[in-house]
Amino acid sequence: MEPALTPTSELEHLNQTFEAQRAAYRAQPVATYGQRKERLTALHRELLERKDQLAEAVDADFGGRSRHETLLAEVFIASQSLKQLRSHLREWMQPRQRPVSLVFQPATAQVVPQPLGLVGIISPWNYPVQLALVPIATALAAGNRVLLKPSEFTPNTAQALSELLGACLPSDVAAVTPGEVEVAVAFSQLPFDHLFFTGSTSVGRHIMRAAADNLTPVTLELGGKSPAIVHPRYPIATAAERIAAGKLFNAGQTCIAPDYALVPRGRLDEFVQAFGAAAKRMYPSFVDNPDYTAIINDRHRDRLQALLTDAEAKGAQVRPLDSSSEAAPNGKLPPSIVLGATEDMGILQDEIFGPLLPVMPYDALDDAIRYVNDHPRPLALYYFDHDQGRVDRVLAETTSGGVCVNDTLLHCAEENLPFGGVGPSGMGAYHGPEGFENLSHRKAVFQQSRINGAGLFAPPFGRLVDGALKFLLR
Repeated sequence: MEPALTPTSELEHLNQTFEAQRAAYRAQPVATYGQRKERLTALHRELLERKDQLAEAVDADFGGRSRHETLLAEVFIASQSLKQLRSHLREWMQPRQRPVSLVFQPATAQVVPQPLGLVGIISPWNYPVQLALVPIATALAAGNRVLLKPSEFTPNTAQALSELLGACLPSDVAAVTPGEVEVAVAFSQLPFDHLFFTGSTSVGRHIMRAAADNLTPVTLELGGKSPAIVHPRYPIATAAERIAAGKLFNAGQTCIAPDYALVPRGRLDEFVQAFGAAAKRMYPSFVDNPDYTAIINDRHRDRLQALLTDAEAKGAQVRPLDSSSEAAPNGKLPPSIVLGATEDMGILQDEIFGPLLPVMPYDALDDAIRYVNDHPRPLALYYFDHDQGRVDRVLAETTSGGVCVNDTLLHCAEENLPFGGVGPSGMGAYHGPEGFENLSHRKAVFQQSRINGAGLFAPPFGRLVDGALKFLLR
């Protein structure tokens, strides 16, 4: 293992790697289909060969991360993305012919996808493998060179990713630049051709400000408070089970986890009981269960405990699903349901990012839709209803990054769907063809034919142009 870098050497490493990639791109700005496919194949091979090493690294960073969660949500999703990118690569690289209006014929027009150049990726700690490798793979498929700044909260995973990339790709194609906050700040200030950030909305604002100085376009994958709405006619037990599964996966440390549930007023107690029963079926215990993931660090665990304390002090009912929630020595925080939450409580103001679920009653579907629309646009929305007319209404009358009907989280795992936010929950998308397009420059190319009438419109202007304009502007 390479010796740890000092803060000064980390910044030097960042700048040197950036300059080396920029020089390599200038020397070879176009990556061929063969080169791109070979890079994706090599990355996929190393991912699968190192899956156990990656799971161990993530487990060490969390102080207890479910191996199955890592293999499902990190390795599997990254593997699926790489497979899809390779299978569609030749198709997506092709120029797209566009029609030419009658007045310009017989010229031709096309849109040519072209690499942007250098793509900087700042990845988060909650899914440190998936949310690093999927953007990397997308950028490589689009023909770019990539520099990754992983989270300082997951140093073991950052080292594992560095070794993985180093084993399959030259550093002037893809590299990792580790470091603390000062490295992330310097990273965001570099003149990348595109900057890709996954993290909180508050940090996303800083990233966008830094990128603005270089007019660097950004993709911001943020978060927000993603609602789950249960219709009165939908089976409450089924909805509770699926919301519990989405909420408790990775102990709620998921950007698209259901942040709060809106439940018909008359069925509130039924939902709470069903949620608790479903959680206990999935996790018979929380503190000593290898399937239940720990909170990433003490800082975030203290933040979550403070949300519960604040809510209780302001009149909410906190119902923990395990009485050992305050005594867990291993960083694990059992789930709690919060009833009677109000807007002055932190738990309804900020994204929770943990296993705490406010459950709020509503009287009519209009009220639930109004509540969602009165708050910042979320990254995800979950609606439980078998009536397609009402489903269509919720889809039409709410705005969110993505929607999953009658389940949670799965829209993110479907590679044929774009994934991204809207407004405060982000901008830009990746996964599928939208990811390739997002990290490509779509260059417009107009090719004039040998025989054309363009000269008829050149000065000196006279009756011929007057006649042509009269026809064109009729």
